[in-house]
Amino acid sequence: MAGTSPPDTDTTGKRESARDAADGLPVDQLKEAGQEFVQALMVKALKSASGTVKHMTERLGVPGGDGGGSGDGGGGDGGGTGAKMVAAGAESLQEGKSPLKAGLKAGMTGAKETAKKAVGAGDGGKGGGEDEAKVINIVEKFDVGLPRRVAYDQWTQFAEFPSMTSKVEKVEQESDEKLNWRAKIFLSHRDWKSTIVEQVPDERILWKSEGPKGYVDGAVTFHELSPDLTRILLVAEYHPDGFLEKTANLWRAQGRRLRLDFKHIERHMMTRTLLERDDIEGWRGEIRDGEVVRTHEDAVKEEKQAAEG
Repeated sequence: MAGTSPPDTDTTGKRESARDAADGLPVDQLKEAGQEFVQALMVKALKSASGTVKHMTERLGVPGGDGGGSGDGGGGDGGGTGAKMVAAGAESLQEGKSPLKAGLKAGMTGAKETAKKAVGAGDGGKGGGEDEAKVINIVEKFDVGLPRRVAYDQWTQFAEFPSMTSKVEKVEQESDEKLNWRAKIFLSHRDWKSTIVEQVPDERILWKSEGPKGYVDGAVTFHELSPDLTRILLVAEYHPDGFLEKTANLWRAQGRRLRLDFKHIERHMMTRTLLERDDIEGWRGEIRDGEVVRTHEDAVKEEKQAAEG
Protein backbone atom coordinates (compact mmCIF):
# COMPACT_ATOMS: atom_id res chain seq x y z
CA MET A 1 0.00 0.00 0.00
CA ALA A 2 1.37 3.34 -1.01
CA GLY A 3 1.89 5.83 1.76
CA THR A 4 0.64 9.37 1.77
CA SER A 5 2.90 11.98 0.23
CA PRO A 6 4.38 14.56 2.52
CA PRO A 7 3.04 18.07 2.11
CA ASP A 8 4.75 20.16 -0.53
CA THR A 9 6.51 22.73 1.56
CA ASP A 10 7.32 24.90 -1.46
CA THR A 11 3.67 25.12 -2.52
CA THR A 12 2.52 25.83 1.00
CA GLY A 13 5.09 28.55 1.36
CA LYS A 14 4.04 30.20 -1.89
CA ARG A 15 0.41 30.26 -0.80
CA GLU A 16 1.28 31.83 2.52
CA SER A 17 3.46 34.42 0.78
CA ALA A 18 0.65 35.29 -1.66
CA ARG A 19 -1.79 35.61 1.22
CA ASP A 20 0.54 37.91 3.09
CA ALA A 21 1.02 40.01 -0.04
CA ALA A 22 -2.75 40.26 -0.59
CA ASP A 23 -3.25 41.32 3.01
CA GLY A 24 -0.90 44.17 2.36
CA LEU A 25 -2.75 45.46 -0.70
CA PRO A 26 -5.27 48.32 -0.46
CA VAL A 27 -8.23 46.10 -1.38
CA ASP A 28 -10.89 48.72 -0.68
CA GLN A 29 -9.14 51.24 -2.87
CA LEU A 30 -8.79 48.70 -5.66
CA LYS A 31 -12.47 47.82 -5.46
CA GLU A 32 -13.40 51.50 -5.61
CA ALA A 33 -11.09 52.08 -8.55
CA GLY A 34 -12.52 49.06 -10.35
CA GLN A 35 -16.06 50.27 -9.73
CA GLU A 36 -15.20 53.70 -11.08
CA PHE A 37 -13.66 52.09 -14.13
CA VAL A 38 -16.78 50.01 -14.78
CA GLN A 39 -18.92 53.08 -14.17
CA ALA A 40 -16.92 55.05 -16.70
CA LEU A 41 -17.38 52.29 -19.25
CA MET A 42 -21.10 52.16 -18.48
CA VAL A 43 -21.50 55.92 -18.87
CA LYS A 44 -19.70 55.79 -22.20
CA ALA A 45 -21.92 52.92 -23.35
CA LEU A 46 -25.05 54.74 -22.22
CA LYS A 47 -24.02 57.89 -24.04
CA SER A 48 -23.58 55.89 -27.20
CA ALA A 49 -26.88 54.11 -26.60
CA SER A 50 -28.72 57.41 -26.10
CA GLY A 51 -27.53 58.55 -29.50
CA THR A 52 -28.71 55.28 -31.04
CA VAL A 53 -32.08 55.53 -29.31
CA LYS A 54 -32.45 59.10 -30.54
CA HIS A 55 -31.65 58.02 -34.09
CA MET A 56 -34.12 55.12 -33.94
CA THR A 57 -36.77 57.39 -32.43
CA GLU A 58 -36.42 59.84 -35.29
CA ARG A 59 -36.70 56.96 -37.78
CA LEU A 60 -39.87 55.80 -36.06
CA GLY A 61 -41.39 59.23 -36.64
CA VAL A 62 -40.98 60.92 -33.26
CA PRO A 63 -39.66 64.35 -34.25
CA GLY A 64 -36.99 66.00 -32.22
CA GLY A 65 -35.95 62.92 -30.23
CA ASP A 66 -34.72 64.20 -26.89
CA GLY A 67 -35.01 67.85 -27.83
CA GLY A 68 -31.89 68.18 -29.94
CA GLY A 69 -28.25 68.42 -29.00
CA SER A 70 -25.58 65.75 -29.20
CA GLY A 71 -25.98 62.06 -28.65
CA ASP A 72 -25.24 62.39 -24.95
CA GLY A 73 -28.47 64.27 -24.45
CA GLY A 74 -26.72 67.33 -23.16
CA GLY A 75 -28.26 69.81 -25.58
CA GLY A 76 -31.68 71.14 -26.46
CA ASP A 77 -33.70 70.81 -23.28
CA GLY A 78 -30.73 71.15 -20.92
CA GLY A 79 -31.43 67.70 -19.42
CA GLY A 80 -32.42 65.42 -22.27
CA THR A 81 -33.23 61.75 -22.47
CA GLY A 82 -29.60 60.69 -22.90
CA ALA A 83 -28.49 62.57 -19.78
CA LYS A 84 -31.24 61.00 -17.71
CA MET A 85 -30.33 57.55 -19.00
CA VAL A 86 -26.69 58.13 -18.00
CA ALA A 87 -27.71 59.38 -14.56
CA ALA A 88 -29.97 56.37 -13.96
CA GLY A 89 -27.27 53.91 -15.02
CA ALA A 90 -24.56 55.60 -12.94
CA GLU A 91 -26.83 55.67 -9.89
CA SER A 92 -27.44 51.93 -10.18
CA LEU A 93 -23.70 51.27 -10.42
CA GLN A 94 -23.05 53.37 -7.32
CA GLU A 95 -25.64 51.30 -5.47
CA GLY A 96 -23.56 48.23 -6.25
CA LYS A 97 -25.79 46.78 -8.96
CA SER A 98 -24.35 44.92 -11.90
CA PRO A 99 -23.72 46.71 -15.22
CA LEU A 100 -26.54 44.64 -16.75
CA LYS A 101 -29.11 45.85 -14.21
CA ALA A 102 -27.80 49.38 -14.54
CA GLY A 103 -28.22 49.19 -18.31
CA LEU A 104 -31.79 47.89 -17.93
CA LYS A 105 -32.67 50.75 -15.60
CA ALA A 106 -31.14 53.25 -18.01
CA GLY A 107 -33.10 51.75 -20.89
CA MET A 108 -36.37 51.97 -18.96
CA THR A 109 -35.62 55.59 -18.13
CA GLY A 110 -35.00 56.35 -21.80
CA ALA A 111 -38.23 54.65 -22.86
CA LYS A 112 -40.27 56.59 -20.29
CA GLU A 113 -38.73 59.92 -21.31
CA THR A 114 -39.33 59.21 -24.99
CA ALA A 115 -42.99 58.35 -24.34
CA LYS A 116 -43.49 61.41 -22.15
CA LYS A 117 -42.03 63.73 -24.76
CA ALA A 118 -44.06 62.10 -27.51
CA VAL A 119 -47.31 62.86 -25.70
CA GLY A 120 -46.19 66.35 -24.66
CA ALA A 121 -45.93 65.51 -20.96
CA GLY A 122 -42.17 65.74 -20.56
CA ASP A 123 -40.46 68.72 -18.96
CA GLY A 124 -43.72 70.41 -18.11
CA GLY A 125 -44.91 70.39 -21.71
CA LYS A 126 -41.78 72.08 -23.05
CA GLY A 127 -39.39 70.87 -25.68
CA GLY A 128 -41.89 70.75 -28.53
CA GLY A 129 -44.61 68.72 -26.79
CA GLU A 130 -47.38 70.39 -28.77
CA ASP A 131 -45.70 69.74 -32.09
CA GLU A 132 -44.68 66.14 -31.42
CA ALA A 133 -48.22 64.73 -31.40
CA LYS A 134 -48.52 65.10 -35.13
CA VAL A 135 -51.64 64.69 -37.22
CA ILE A 136 -51.90 61.33 -38.95
CA ASN A 137 -52.67 61.64 -42.66
CA ILE A 138 -54.28 58.59 -44.22
CA VAL A 139 -54.92 58.02 -47.91
CA GLU A 140 -56.63 54.79 -48.92
CA LYS A 141 -58.47 53.55 -51.98
CA PHE A 142 -60.24 50.46 -53.23
CA ASP A 143 -62.24 49.40 -56.26
CA VAL A 144 -65.66 47.79 -55.96
CA GLY A 145 -67.70 46.06 -58.62
CA LEU A 146 -70.63 48.44 -58.24
CA PRO A 147 -72.01 51.38 -60.20
CA ARG A 148 -70.88 54.70 -58.78
CA ARG A 149 -74.40 55.61 -57.67
CA VAL A 150 -74.81 52.39 -55.70
CA ALA A 151 -71.43 52.79 -54.00
CA TYR A 152 -72.24 56.38 -53.09
CA ASP A 153 -75.72 55.55 -51.83
CA GLN A 154 -74.33 52.80 -49.60
CA TRP A 155 -71.80 55.18 -48.07
CA THR A 156 -74.53 57.69 -47.20
CA GLN A 157 -76.27 55.07 -45.03
CA PHE A 158 -74.38 56.19 -41.94
CA ALA A 159 -76.63 54.24 -39.56
CA GLU A 160 -75.26 51.04 -41.11
CA PHE A 161 -71.61 51.84 -40.31
CA PRO A 162 -71.68 49.81 -37.06
CA SER A 163 -72.49 46.72 -39.14
CA MET A 164 -69.90 47.59 -41.81
CA THR A 165 -66.97 48.30 -39.46
CA SER A 166 -65.44 46.65 -36.40
CA LYS A 167 -65.11 49.60 -33.99
CA VAL A 168 -68.01 51.97 -34.71
CA GLU A 169 -70.77 51.19 -32.22
CA LYS A 170 -73.42 53.80 -32.97
CA VAL A 171 -74.18 56.61 -35.39
CA GLU A 172 -76.99 59.06 -34.72
CA GLN A 173 -77.97 61.59 -37.37
CA GLU A 174 -79.21 64.82 -35.80
CA SER A 175 -79.86 66.37 -39.18
CA ASP A 176 -78.86 65.91 -42.79
CA GLU A 177 -75.48 67.49 -42.14
CA LYS A 178 -74.77 66.62 -38.46
CA LEU A 179 -73.92 63.20 -37.04
CA ASN A 180 -72.96 61.83 -33.62
CA TRP A 181 -70.51 58.92 -33.54
CA ARG A 182 -69.55 56.44 -30.84
CA ALA A 183 -66.71 53.94 -31.19
CA LYS A 184 -64.83 51.50 -29.01
CA ILE A 185 -61.17 52.39 -28.46
CA PHE A 186 -59.22 49.70 -26.61
CA LEU A 187 -61.25 49.11 -23.43
CA SER A 188 -63.04 52.46 -23.43
CA HIS A 189 -65.41 54.39 -25.68
CA ARG A 190 -65.06 57.63 -27.59
CA ASP A 191 -67.73 60.04 -28.81
CA TRP A 192 -67.38 62.77 -31.38
CA LYS A 193 -69.52 64.94 -33.65
CA SER A 194 -69.07 65.49 -37.35
CA THR A 195 -70.50 68.07 -39.69
CA ILE A 196 -70.73 67.48 -43.41
CA VAL A 197 -69.45 70.66 -45.05
CA GLU A 198 -69.92 69.50 -48.64
CA GLN A 199 -71.83 66.64 -50.20
CA VAL A 200 -72.42 66.23 -53.92
CA PRO A 201 -74.35 63.12 -55.02
CA ASP A 202 -72.20 60.41 -56.62
CA GLU A 203 -69.08 62.59 -56.33
CA ARG A 204 -67.83 63.48 -52.86
CA ILE A 205 -68.48 63.95 -49.16
CA LEU A 206 -66.33 66.28 -47.01
CA TRP A 207 -66.65 66.55 -43.24
CA LYS A 208 -65.19 68.23 -40.17
CA SER A 209 -65.30 66.77 -36.67
CA GLU A 210 -64.85 67.72 -33.04
CA GLY A 211 -64.41 65.63 -29.92
CA PRO A 212 -62.81 65.83 -26.46
CA LYS A 213 -60.52 62.85 -27.14
CA GLY A 214 -59.48 63.42 -30.74
CA TYR A 215 -61.33 63.72 -34.03
CA VAL A 216 -61.10 62.91 -37.73
CA ASP A 217 -61.53 65.32 -40.64
CA GLY A 218 -61.63 63.98 -44.15
CA ALA A 219 -63.17 63.46 -47.54
CA VAL A 220 -64.32 60.49 -49.59
CA THR A 221 -64.73 60.66 -53.36
CA PHE A 222 -66.26 58.28 -55.89
CA HIS A 223 -64.79 57.73 -59.37
CA GLU A 224 -66.39 55.73 -62.16
CA LEU A 225 -63.90 53.39 -63.84
CA SER A 226 -66.61 51.59 -65.82
CA PRO A 227 -70.40 51.29 -65.57
CA ASP A 228 -69.99 48.52 -62.96
CA LEU A 229 -66.67 49.46 -61.40
CA THR A 230 -66.11 52.33 -58.96
CA ARG A 231 -63.00 53.56 -57.22
CA ILE A 232 -63.47 54.96 -53.72
CA LEU A 233 -60.76 57.28 -52.42
CA LEU A 234 -60.52 58.22 -48.74
CA VAL A 235 -58.38 61.04 -47.39
CA ALA A 236 -58.48 61.46 -43.59
CA GLU A 237 -56.66 63.53 -40.97
CA TYR A 238 -56.64 62.18 -37.44
CA HIS A 239 -56.03 64.77 -34.70
CA PRO A 240 -55.17 63.08 -31.37
CA ASP A 241 -56.09 64.76 -28.10
CA GLY A 242 -55.58 63.33 -24.64
CA PHE A 243 -52.86 61.14 -23.12
CA LEU A 244 -54.19 57.78 -24.35
CA GLU A 245 -54.78 59.06 -27.88
CA LYS A 246 -51.35 60.70 -28.13
CA THR A 247 -49.64 57.61 -26.77
CA ALA A 248 -51.45 55.42 -29.29
CA ASN A 249 -50.59 57.99 -31.93
CA LEU A 250 -46.90 57.33 -31.21
CA TRP A 251 -47.37 53.81 -32.60
CA ARG A 252 -49.80 54.91 -35.34
CA ALA A 253 -52.55 52.79 -33.79
CA GLN A 254 -55.39 55.00 -35.01
CA GLY A 255 -54.13 54.92 -38.58
CA ARG A 256 -54.07 51.14 -38.56
CA ARG A 257 -57.54 50.99 -37.06
CA LEU A 258 -58.99 53.37 -39.65
CA ARG A 259 -57.39 51.42 -42.49
CA LEU A 260 -58.82 48.21 -41.06
CA ASP A 261 -62.33 49.67 -40.93
CA PHE A 262 -61.89 50.86 -44.51
CA LYS A 263 -61.17 47.25 -45.45
CA HIS A 264 -64.31 46.16 -43.63
CA ILE A 265 -66.36 48.65 -45.67
CA GLU A 266 -64.82 47.28 -48.84
CA ARG A 267 -65.75 43.74 -47.82
CA HIS A 268 -69.30 44.80 -46.95
CA MET A 269 -69.78 46.45 -50.34
CA MET A 270 -68.39 43.46 -52.22
CA THR A 271 -70.70 41.05 -50.40
CA ARG A 272 -73.95 42.42 -49.02
CA THR A 273 -74.19 45.60 -51.11
CA LEU A 274 -73.39 43.68 -54.27
CA LEU A 275 -76.21 41.24 -53.56
CA GLU A 276 -78.70 43.93 -52.49
CA ARG A 277 -77.72 46.64 -54.96
CA ASP A 278 -81.28 47.17 -56.19
CA ASP A 279 -82.53 47.83 -52.65
CA ILE A 280 -79.92 50.43 -51.65
CA GLU A 281 -81.45 53.88 -51.14
CA GLY A 282 -79.05 56.71 -50.41
CA TRP A 283 -79.43 60.34 -49.47
CA ARG A 284 -79.57 62.32 -52.70
CA GLY A 285 -79.54 65.84 -51.29
CA GLU A 286 -76.72 68.34 -51.63
CA ILE A 287 -74.75 70.25 -48.98
CA ARG A 288 -72.59 73.33 -49.52
CA ASP A 289 -70.61 75.15 -46.81
CA GLY A 290 -72.26 73.06 -44.12
CA GLU A 291 -75.82 73.89 -45.21
CA VAL A 292 -78.35 71.86 -47.13
CA VAL A 293 -78.95 73.58 -50.46
CA ARG A 294 -81.09 70.80 -51.90
CA THR A 295 -83.10 68.33 -49.86
CA HIS A 296 -83.34 64.65 -50.54
CA GLU A 297 -86.99 64.95 -51.48
CA ASP A 298 -86.33 67.74 -53.98
CA ALA A 299 -83.46 65.77 -55.51
CA VAL A 300 -85.58 62.63 -55.92
CA LYS A 301 -88.42 64.68 -57.43
CA GLU A 302 -86.05 66.30 -59.92
CA GLU A 303 -84.59 62.94 -60.91
CA LYS A 304 -88.05 61.52 -61.43
CA GLN A 305 -89.09 64.45 -63.60
CA ALA A 306 -85.88 64.17 -65.61
CA ALA A 307 -86.50 60.45 -66.17
CA GLU A 308 -90.07 61.05 -67.31
CA GLY A 309 -89.01 63.89 -69.57
